[in-house]
Amino acid sequence: MSKRPISSGFLVSCCLLLSFLLLPNSTASGQCAGQDATLTICDIDNPANQSVNLFDALEGSPVAGGAWIDPMQTGALDLTTGILNVWNIHLSGVYVFTYMVNGAGCADNQSTVTVTIGGYSGIPSPDGSACNDDESVNLFQFFVGTAPDPHLNGSWHDDDATGALIGNTLDATASGLGNFHFTYTMPAVGSCPAVSSTISLTVYRVPIPGIPAEILICNDTDFSLLTNVNLTDYLAGEDPNGQWSESGTSELSGPFDPIIDIQNIYNTFGLGTYGFTYTVYPTNPVCSIKSATIRIIIEEPLDFTGAVLTVNSDKCEDQMAGATYSASLTQGAVINPNGPYTITYQVIGAVTSTHTVNASFNNNGILTFPIAATLFPVVGDYTVKITKIVYSGNRGACVNIIDASDVLHIYPIPKINASTLTIPPVCQGSDVAVQLSGNNNLGTGTYEITYTLTGANTAGSQTVAITATDGSAAFTIPANLVANAGNTVLHINFIVNTVTGCDNTSTLTRTFTINPVITVNPTLVIGDRCQNDAVTAQLSNLGNAGNIDIAYTLSGANSGSGTVNVTPSSGNATFAIPVALLPNLGTTTLTITSITNQNSGCPVIFGLASDDFTIHVNPDAPVAQDQVFCDNQNATVANLLPNGGTIQWFDSAVAGQPLASGTPLVSGNYFVSQSNALCASERTPITVTITTVGIPSVQPGGQNFCGIDRPTIAELNAVVDSSHEVIWYDAASNGNVLDPSVLLAEGATYYGYGFDDATDCYSAQALAVTVTLTDCTENPYDFFIPDGFSPNSDGVNDVWQIPQIQFLFPDYSYEIYNRYGNLMFRGNIDRPAWDGKNSESQALLDGVASNGVYYYVIDFHKQDAPTRQGFLYLNR
Repeated sequence: MSKRPISSGFLVSCCLLLSFLLLPNSTASGQCAGQDATLTICDIDNPANQSVNLFDALEGSPVAGGAWIDPMQTGALDLTTGILNVWNIHLSGVYVFTYMVNGAGCADNQSTVTVTIGGYSGIPSPDGSACNDDESVNLFQFFVGTAPDPHLNGSWHDDDATGALIGNTLDATASGLGNFHFTYTMPAVGSCPAVSSTISLTVYRVPIPGIPAEILICNDTDFSLLTNVNLTDYLAGEDPNGQWSESGTSELSGPFDPIIDIQNIYNTFGLGTYGFTYTVYPTNPVCSIKSATIRIIIEEPLDFTGAVLTVNSDKCEDQMAGATYSASLTQGAVINPNGPYTITYQVIGAVTSTHTVNASFNNNGILTFPIAATLFPVVGDYTVKITKIVYSGNRGACVNIIDASDVLHIYPIPKINASTLTIPPVCQGSDVAVQLSGNNNLGTGTYEITYTLTGANTAGSQTVAITATDGSAAFTIPANLVANAGNTVLHINFIVNTVTGCDNTSTLTRTFTINPVITVNPTLVIGDRCQNDAVTAQLSNLGNAGNIDIAYTLSGANSGSGTVNVTPSSGNATFAIPVALLPNLGTTTLTITSITNQNSGCPVIFGLASDDFTIHVNPDAPVAQDQVFCDNQNATVANLLPNGGTIQWFDSAVAGQPLASGTPLVSGNYFVSQSNALCASERTPITVTITTVGIPSVQPGGQNFCGIDRPTIAELNAVVDSSHEVIWYDAASNGNVLDPSVLLAEGATYYGYGFDDATDCYSAQALAVTVTLTDCTENPYDFFIPDGFSPNSDGVNDVWQIPQIQFLFPDYSYEIYNRYGNLMFRGNIDRPAWDGKNSESQALLDGVASNGVYYYVIDFHKQDAPTRQGFLYLNR
């Protein structure tokens, strides 16, 4: 029987027709358009009633040449001729059509014809059939397929009370087997009586091939036990008298021989999957032939010997809250397949537990999976060990070889607030010994503490390394931090374990005493000088000494001695060395031999105060030339020549500080000087020129192309404005140069640099252009829509898809329906091809669409392009 798919758009139109069933309240006398009229058509299938001339039905004297209006949008009226095709109206009911005449002097230029369409229930086929695995049997398919079609606003009745009928759809999986009757009734309309038609339908049993079991075998199995395997032992619930078939092993002697030799299969073909199919046939061709395939899968174990497990990462006690953990498995010498695996691992520590997770090996041979933080609840060491790993491509026939583990450490944080600090009194100028003890929370190990000093001596954050043993440790405060007499407070603020990196704050303090002594620790600094310059010595750390005499000697390049009187200010003093004592170039050493308090005459105890200084000769000015750089080089002072060692560059001929090596260069004048230690030569001038290449620009809309034209880098270059050659790359930096013939890609970004061949300079920045390939203006009906395909896996025309539509209509979508109106497939730019399988409804349980005609609906979603519908043929 013929079957017509009913599109969702058509059903909506039918509903709209019902909403317009409004009868006129009165008839008006039409002068130019005639007078209103009424018609009733009950005998719908009578060919004489197919076409009705509404103009002839008008009363009065209507003027020809007017226009007809179909306000209820039936689509059945020819608006020019006024001929109504009654068979094109698919719902019974009352319809109003309007005739209008536009003429001068017409008092009434409009008339209506009201047409009552009686119900038509169609002509049923002599008999119908369905299979008991069909959940959606459309009863309308069992009417004779000649026009007119039965009206759609009737109702179905389940004459045999199967309980499986909903609307016009029978669920044959619930109705049971046998012959059933279903009556379709169209209600009375006006003077037209109700009419009915009864469908006779037989539901046949689907053949049952049984439920197959897989036979999983590892290649270390004793195959001698598998030489006489009966395949029927691996089927459950099958119909008898089916036929066996296979592909490639030649184990079956005939279609009724279920005995195979698996040892022979392995010896002949090795590892792999081998299928043996049991096929049963239906008692009626309405039901499909059914098959069940038993798969024999022979695998070998995967070897992860030498694989390394790394658990990331060790934590400190205070990092446990919110911490995350993961493990990475790196393959050993044996390379196993990349892809997903199921891993079973064990965590051994404060709590021992076993877990399973799914993860994949990537192309670097590394598999990473997360580990829950709850598996590491307290401080301590935890061993993570992989006990089992199964490749998803295998069925687990073998136990894979693996022995990989790692230890995760949760370290304690150091705690010293309960410790005891012991600091004995010291003399001014001595180191301070500190003893820390009595703390069972400070484990044996190396630490770094941070402390500050307040009171008579102050010091900001200081760090010192300590080694703790059984909760005790010692360290020293340098004498230079406690130069002042009086009481000083030690504050330990912070401690970190240098091995684990775990740290903690501290509030531990202790007050200690510095006893005063009459001592100074002078520091002598004499800077190097050039020949004939004055030489000044600087003394510091003279404490509270008053007016003092200083005796010194000179040795080295110059020799002699002298005495000078100074009065320190804030412990600092300076004095000049007479030029007469320094006649020679080279290095001279000044050593202070004594310091005497001039006011009291008492000697001042001091340490060695000595310093070397050099009298330098002035060097010659360096030789330099004008220099040119490209803007994109980002040249700095470090790029100037000469450079390094004793060379210094300036932006002034006489003043200013030397330029840092990282100072960016600009076009202009620069000056170079040479120094030896302290002395500098005269400055040599040069001119620096920075060559700039302009950044290219793209013309408005130049980034838009149509992918159908297969645009290339050359076409992109043609829409770019630049005074120089443009070279294209696939990245802004460290990219690859692109040949002009390279095809452009949708959404890709290309980077063009201006290039000056004369100076070999590039632009400092690139022009970034992101390309779109959907700027196409072709009419939506100009492209090719295939009218069929053959999904038989022969590599030719195996899928149905619309060529190049993604460029014209990137937001397109389409739907495929079978002839029963069931949705089979939804497609779009991300899912462009239909492979002939049902993915949307349960109409085909095995997912494979049968040969035949299918119906497509395309929505373009662009510029109000209308929906397009059509048919395609599937032929395997």
